[in-house]
Amino acid sequence: MSQSVDRALSILPLLAEEPAGLDRVAGLLGVHKSTALRLLRTLHEHGLVYRQDDQRYRLGAGLFALAQQALETLDVRGIAHPHLAALGERTGHTVHLAVYEQGEVVYIDKVDSRYPVRMYSRIGRPVAITVAAVAKLLLADLPEPERRAVAEALEYPRYTARSTPDAAAYLAELARVREQGWASDLGGHEESINCVAAPVRGPDGRVRAAMSVSAPSVVVGADDLLRLRPLVVRTAAAISRELSGPAPRRPETAPGTDRGAVSGTAPGTVSGTASRTAPGTGAAEDHPTDPVPHPRTEDAPA
Repeated sequence: MSQSVDRALSILPLLAEEPAGLDRVAGLLGVHKSTALRLLRTLHEHGLVYRQDDQRYRLGAGLFALAQQALETLDVRGIAHPHLAALGERTGHTVHLAVYEQGEVVYIDKVDSRYPVRMYSRIGRPVAITVAAVAKLLLADLPEPERRAVAEALEYPRYTARSTPDAAAYLAELARVREQGWASDLGGHEESINCVAAPVRGPDGRVRAAMSVSAPSVVVGADDLLRLRPLVVRTAAAISRELSGPAPRRPETAPGTDRGAVSGTAPGTVSGTASRTAPGTGAAEDHPTDPVPHPRTEDAPA
């Protein structure tokens, strides 16, 4: 990569933190102000940065338009499928990928169990939104007002004795899911089917999809299925990393340059940006979880 292109691209993550003036940009890049100005003008011409009335620069509307277009063209199913297939091969159980669209949670990919009797689920079919583990993850990520409105508008069928009874119980469950970063359905839709799920996050940290492993209880009990949770979480995290791409590289501060000194902040004021970890994206367990041994009993009809 040419030095000029590298320097120009290095400006963008700087301005993502906060608007900056010419002096600060030049100082952080370790270049003369005339060089920094030339780079900023080029980015401005392409709509990637914008010069404010106070002469500081911020990210431009053109950059946000490109980002939105990139998000819309990301093929989460295509990226996820090899990971889903590998998880299905390792565990032997049914693996699903689902998204939230127009008020419904629908399956967009499925890897069947290796067993002859399989779960009845189809790509494109809506899930039981009040009990399905993938639905809990997708709805838990909604902003609180929207999450509450959706939960209060739903009907709550009693599929089994373990089904979610009402909106209050569902909102409490969504709060737990949002905090812990994974979800389960242990006989909530069908008494004989258990499921554990993890979120797939996009570049913005929001949940773009949810993936799950499901199995009949005659093949593996609920406790043993939950032992697969670390593996499911790691698989979802791997998909998320591939979906989001590498984090942008920041330039190192030029020798002898103090970040606060060139930022234009008031004396004694520290300029910084707090990092935020999305709920449930903490490190998974260190040790891989091996597939649970399966009895020879065939799957019960789902």
